[in-house]
Amino acid sequence: MSVYIIAEAGVNHNGSPETALRLVDSAADAGADAVKFQTFSATALVRKNTPKAEYQKKTTGEKETQWEMLSRLELSPVIHEALLERCRKRGIDFLSSPFDHGSLDFLTDGLGMKTVKLGSGEITNAPLLLSAARKGVSVILSTGMATLGEVETALSCLAFGYTEPHCAPSPGSFLRAFASAEGRGALMNNVTLLHCTSEYPAPVDEVNLKAMITLRNAFRLPVGYSDHTEGTAVSIAAVALGASIIEKHFTLDREHAGPDHRASLDPVLFSRLVEEVRLAERSLGTGAKVPSPSEWSTRDLVRKSIVASRLVRKGERFTSDDLAFKRPGKGMSPFKFWELLGKTAGKDYEPEESINE
Repeated sequence: MSVYIIAEAGVNHNGSPETALRLVDSAADAGADAVKFQTFSATALVRKNTPKAEYQKKTTGEKETQWEMLSRLELSPVIHEALLERCRKRGIDFLSSPFDHGSLDFLTDGLGMKTVKLGSGEITNAPLLLSAARKGVSVILSTGMATLGEVETALSCLAFGYTEPHCAPSPGSFLRAFASAEGRGALMNNVTLLHCTSEYPAPVDEVNLKAMITLRNAFRLPVGYSDHTEGTAVSIAAVALGASIIEKHFTLDREHAGPDHRASLDPVLFSRLVEEVRLAERSLGTGAKVPSPSEWSTRDLVRKSIVASRLVRKGERFTSDDLAFKRPGKGMSPFKFWELLGKTAGKDYEPEESINE
């Protein structure tokens, strides 16, 4: 199954419907499987006096609050509908991350979405996790900033939501659902975990990509990587380690004003990412250690056969001085060397003639 590549447009539309539509077109042109936006009400998401994150201050200044910044980046329901229709026309999946219950309801009930992406900040938002599961949608869950225990707790909540549509929630009921065969099956059928480092851009030495393997081994779920590093190298490494999803921030211009543009890839670099991911996944193969089709002719050429190192007369016994190992490898294998020692030659052998006994 091919790696699923998500172009994370996020809020890189800067509040412009035209830019948002262009992001859909550019993501489709680049070969992404999906383009993802963010669906939220700033008022429902953040208190009005909440400061910006440090990376947001660096890219958008310190004068406004996080609420003021996010209020400018909301997308209306009408714009969402237009984006969904453009995705359908361009043959690319539409995804979005809800950050509040109203946004989740709109995406699932209003737009009919069957999959939602929940960002790392929602991994402790148990009511939102529960609502997503009880709507029966698949969840792509980012795990930035989380411990393994916090991931397990979030999965327990999702397992309960998938398997207990009416029972009252509680920590104990979450744990029982997580431990049950039904709960584990529901998670396997509906949840993919994304490892990520929640910094923009993320320092390479803080990526800890092996944690993606830890997530897979711990929970036996599909895993992927949400890449906030600069460039494409870490995404390719994630593919080599078995990522089923690669999510990467995407912008039309990295120099645009806004919180995420500088940690994003432009269309040219995103196209390169798609090409490199496809090459990387093709290179992984099946895992069977056998000669590839192109190796068979080379195999015969570069391997060696046992040949006479000098004239050997019929009836003479072979000694180590009589035998050498030279290309090509179409004759007797050097592994037969010890069987030949002391054996009588059945014919005359000229120097460099393949031994055939």
